[in-house]
Amino acid sequence: MLRRVATGTPAATVLARMRALPFAAPDALLGAGAPLILAPHPDDESLGCGGLIAACCAMGRPPIVVVLTDGARSHPGSAAFPPARLVALRTAETRAAVVALGLAPSRLHFMGLPDGRVPRAGAAMEHAAAMLAAIARDSGVGTILGTWEHDPHADHVAAHAIASRAAALAGARLLSYPVWGWALPPRRRLETGVIAGARLDISAQLPAKRRAIAAHASQHGAIVADDPRGFRLPATLLAALDQPFEVFLFPR
Repeated sequence: MLRRVATGTPAATVLARMRALPFAAPDALLGAGAPLILAPHPDDESLGCGGLIAACCAMGRPPIVVVLTDGARSHPGSAAFPPARLVALRTAETRAAVVALGLAPSRLHFMGLPDGRVPRAGAAMEHAAAMLAAIARDSGVGTILGTWEHDPHADHVAAHAIASRAAALAGARLLSYPVWGWALPPRRRLETGVIAGARLDISAQLPAKRRAIAAHASQHGAIVADDPRGFRLPATLLAALDQPFEVFLFPR
């Protein structure tokens, strides 16, 4: 019997390499133009890029933040918060979160795609990418940041595809940032190739990032009390993201 040979690099090794990437200043990391951060869900902007957003605002070059989905599926069993009310709540939480990071709500956009059903290919993906590219061109964006292609969530994988295509359409640079990737099982193997990127020192911005994450109260088990199966950010993920740096990866 032939034995299947495991390929790829263990996630533990990949994440260790990310934690050892060199530091870069925001200007060196982002280049010219405004940065645009694509968040798959309301809260990913704070979890993955809260420090970067705060640092850019402090430097006088505030980013554009685009939230891809409506966030309606975090508590599907709630009667008190049916989808429309939950979407309104999560929208308000995101506005409060970016304000905590120093960003004006006018720099925040919501694309409103269905939570859990973001297209990663085909005409629907191309349409979403074209919408994002239009925002980027209208805002003078030089770099688009999307979630890491190995984040273990379908919407995050799709967001990576949309960000990549939008960057090509808009003539912008592409960077990726991990969110759920930090919680990958250590032995899972990833076909990553060389890990290239940089870390951003967010020591000074970490308190603001914590406030922004806390602003997403519905995702911490607060507010929505009638759905015991509803989503709650795991303590392990929050601990992994509560570091004095954020990681940004270059395209392969």
